[in-house]
Amino acid sequence: MTVRELQSLLARAAASEKAYWLGKVLREARDPDVWKFTSPQEVAQLWPQLSRHLGRRRAFWEFLFRLWRDEGLIAR
Repeated sequence: MTVRELQSLLARAAASEKAYWLGKVLREARDPDVWKFTSPQEVAQLWPQLSRHLGRRRAFWEFLFRLWRDEGLIAR
């Protein structure tokens, strides 16, 4: 899948499908590259559906988002 195809898929996907694909992105992409496809606010919003798709990377993203919430960078 190309970057353009993934961006197109994410733009038109229903919330559950978007959570699945964003989960794959957060699990597989390099951390800086994740933000080409989403925003911290969108990840926080979709977290309940998205988090189950993260595998071993879940702990990293939980840590990062907890830190950002504590710093006031994203809404609680």
